[in-house]
Amino acid sequence: MSGGGGGSGPLPYSMRDVDGSGAYNNAKFRHRSRLKMASQALFTNSSKYQCGKFTVGKFLSLLMVSGVIYLLVHKSSDGFVSGELHEKVGNTHTKKDFPKIRTFWRKPPRLPPRLPPNEIYRNNSLLLQSPQSEWTLRQKKVKEAFEHAWSGYRNYAMGYDELMPLTRRGIDGLGGLGATVVDSLDTAIIMGADDVVSEASKWIEDNLMKKLSEKGQVNLFETTIRVLGGLLSAYHLSGGDKARGDSGIPMTSKRANPERLLEVSKDLADRLLLAFTSSPTAIPLSDVVLRDRTAHAAPDGLSSTSEATTLQLEYSYLSTISGDPKYDLEAMKVLEHMRTLPTVEGLVPIYINPSSGQFSGENIRLGSRGDSYYEYLLKVWVQQERYRDTSLKYLFEMYTEAMKGVKHLLVRKTIPNGLVFVGELPYGRNGGFSPKMDHLVCFLPGTLALGATKGITKKKALENHLLTAEDIDNLQLAEDLAKTCVEMYFVTSTGLAPEIAYFHIEGNSEGGPDGGNKSSQYVNDIIIKPLDRHNLLRPETVESLFVLYRITEDPKYREWGWQIFQAFEKYTRVDSGGYTSLDDVTSLPPPRRDKMETFFLGETLKYLYLLFGESNILPLDKYVFNTEAHPLPIIQSAQQISHSIVMQSDMLILEY
Repeated sequence: MSGGGGGSGPLPYSMRDVDGSGAYNNAKFRHRSRLKMASQALFTNSSKYQCGKFTVGKFLSLLMVSGVIYLLVHKSSDGFVSGELHEKVGNTHTKKDFPKIRTFWRKPPRLPPRLPPNEIYRNNSLLLQSPQSEWTLRQKKVKEAFEHAWSGYRNYAMGYDELMPLTRRGIDGLGGLGATVVDSLDTAIIMGADDVVSEASKWIEDNLMKKLSEKGQVNLFETTIRVLGGLLSAYHLSGGDKARGDSGIPMTSKRANPERLLEVSKDLADRLLLAFTSSPTAIPLSDVVLRDRTAHAAPDGLSSTSEATTLQLEYSYLSTISGDPKYDLEAMKVLEHMRTLPTVEGLVPIYINPSSGQFSGENIRLGSRGDSYYEYLLKVWVQQERYRDTSLKYLFEMYTEAMKGVKHLLVRKTIPNGLVFVGELPYGRNGGFSPKMDHLVCFLPGTLALGATKGITKKKALENHLLTAEDIDNLQLAEDLAKTCVEMYFVTSTGLAPEIAYFHIEGNSEGGPDGGNKSSQYVNDIIIKPLDRHNLLRPETVESLFVLYRITEDPKYREWGWQIFQAFEKYTRVDSGGYTSLDDVTSLPPPRRDKMETFFLGETLKYLYLLFGESNILPLDKYVFNTEAHPLPIIQSAQQISHSIVMQSDMLILEY
């Protein structure tokens, strides 16, 4: 209760000290009253003297005493209580009682408010021990790792696609477009790594356009997700579309030249469009010869299903910012065609023929060649917010059907400890089940979580009654699968996951060696075969940890990510610069493979950095990440765009 006007009632909250007792401020009011009474008595007594008896010495003495009284009152009102409380507690005494004295005395410098010792101790303890401070330090470690990786690339491989850190040289394995430069640029912008932004953007401005006209064959999928996706994300984060206010990235961070990035993006996309327009069906050809502006199929005539169907986020966004619909139209034809093809409970084979437009074979899996098809069914629907309930509703329906198929046909539990995993159907639904799961499948927990809440937190979704029973089931599956993906790391001697794992299941005699960490509870659940023991610095697990932390707000996902990062630091860091892939994660010390993939900078370190950071940076209800972790803004509905324009106009008026 705040109390009334009576003197015996409790003080209002604004007039209490920080402990709420009111005693501290009561003492100060009594002190001020005594000072005021002394002042009045002094002036009353002095008025009894006749003018002739009022000597110069007495006048000076009176003046000095008045000055002391002023200083005491001023210090009492300004020095012992914070500025905010002072304005609420007795501020009017000074202003009303000494209006003219304050004119002649210079006000002392304003000092920071003083806190009681218990508050100082408590605040310092929070600063030293708070999880936010701890995670800020860990985030800084990830930024340092990124800069170390970049330094190796810059020093020994600048302009090449990838770094070979052990032999300190570059290699072109992705068409020779400097893929690491472009894949790293938006990561550098997000982290505020200004030197890297300057070096990478300068290289792009000076070299990439020329390389596009000189280089030969590139893969449509890899070039789209890494190079085009990287250019478009950097364009947005550099303010190119005037809409980066939702990113949460400080305006002070260094940026690239968005006009140049858009120019290069359109040149590259125009060349890559030949893969679409040269195909006899809606399924694009797999490869493009950049300098000749020609396209052709792979030697066996087939395209990976995931590669042919993981192109839409990039081309749709390019159409939005360029005003040219041709990019979006060509890319969306692919998904419209996929809608017409037969599926196995929403699941599809991993190969498709661009000549016939039909699937080839029956192999069904969510690992290599199948993975990102399912990812983009959801993410393209998420990106095109204005069409979610109309022309693109079919994408979410296809995604929903596919996830039901995953749960019915592919999800199993291990023995003896019940880890949940996603297996394969190498010969279709009528063939045998394989308890094999690629590390690539670890994208799925994040996708399931995103599909359940559409990017908002689980808590908010529950409070607003936005989750169906199926959403809650999918979110639980996401958490169970993330646990399995993490145990694929923790079961090995190095704490790093293999490329592929097999699992013990009831009724399956699949056998093989374990991961080497005998202290792991799951050492008998997970099998790692000799040819599958390598680690390529892949991002899929930390990607899902990032998404799950944002959505569930469970700190265990951060802790798991930190353990994985520490293992990367311990076993893959190369002193001269860069990080290296490993040949065998089950042995110590692990034999090293001389390669730093572009996605280690473009994805793995980016997701770890975001996992340890604030959730207002690239929020998942405002941004969608392409399959190479390049964030692109969700294309808002007309109503939201109008509201945004009004808000910006209001801000401009207020500023004016």
